[in-house]
Amino acid sequence: MTLFETLSKAPCDALTRCVGIDPTQDTLTAWGLDDTATGAQKFALTMLEAAHNNASIVKPQVAYFERFGAEGYRVLTDIIKEARSMGLLVLADAKRGDIGSTIDAYSQAWLGDKAPMQVDAITVTPYLGFGSLKPLLERAHDAGAYVFVVTRSSNPEGTVLQEHGSPKLWQTILDDIGTWEAIHGNKTIGAVVGATVPSDLKYALEQLPNAYFLTPGIGKQGAKPEDVKALTPDLKRIIVSSSRGLAAEGPEVTDIRAAITKI
Repeated sequence: MTLFETLSKAPCDALTRCVGIDPTQDTLTAWGLDDTATGAQKFALTMLEAAHNNASIVKPQVAYFERFGAEGYRVLTDIIKEARSMGLLVLADAKRGDIGSTIDAYSQAWLGDKAPMQVDAITVTPYLGFGSLKPLLERAHDAGAYVFVVTRSSNPEGTVLQEHGSPKLWQTILDDIGTWEAIHGNKTIGAVVGATVPSDLKYALEQLPNAYFLTPGIGKQGAKPEDVKALTPDLKRIIVSSSRGLAAEGPEVTDIRAAITKI
C-alpha cells in the first residue's frame, strides 16, 4: 500500500511514528563503528531492526550516506530495499529542490517502479518557487508516492525567510499545497512543519485538514510528543520523527526499541 493508504487506515488516537536514520560521524563513533559506508550500513540495519513492528516509517537522511560518495549511495539503496521488504514505509529526507528537467531528473531517481532508489515518500524544498516542483509532484501522483514540502522548518535559521511577508511566506506555501490538493486530490502532498513551532503546526493542520505532516524536532531539538498531541483529534496525521534522540539510545536494539515505543 502507499503511504497515504497505510496512514489513512491507522487509528486516529496515536501519532504516527517515524524513525530517522542519521549515520553521523559522532553517532557512529559513539556506537563503536567506523566512520565509513560499512559503519553506516551496520548502524542503519540496527535502526531498521528496532523500527520493525514499532514504527510505520523510517526516514534515512540522504546527506549522511552521500558523504561517503558512491559507496554511500550503494549502502543507502540497499537499506531502502531492506526496509521496504520488512514492510516499513521509506521516506527519503533528501530536500530536493530545483527547476524544470532537473527536478524531474531527481524524481526519476526516487519515485516510481523504475527508480533506482524507489521510496514511498520524499522531502522537497519549494524555495525556488512552488511551481518549480510540478514535474516531481506529477511523477509522485502517477507513482502513488507522497511528497512532504518543507514549509515551516524546525531549525531557527529558517524563521527569517519563512516568516517574511504578509501573509507569511510559509503560509503562502500552505495555500499552494491546498491548491494542488484541490486540483489533483489529497493522496500526494503534505508538509513539513516542525514540532518546535506547535502553534504554527496547529494552523497548518487546520488549513490542510486532509494532509499528513512530517514534524521533525522531537528529541535533540527540544520538542516532545506531548507538545503536538493536543493539536488535532486525528493524531495519525502528525508524523513524529526522531533521529539523533533515538540513536543516542543505541547501540543495543532493545534500548532503541524501548525509546521508539515512548514516542
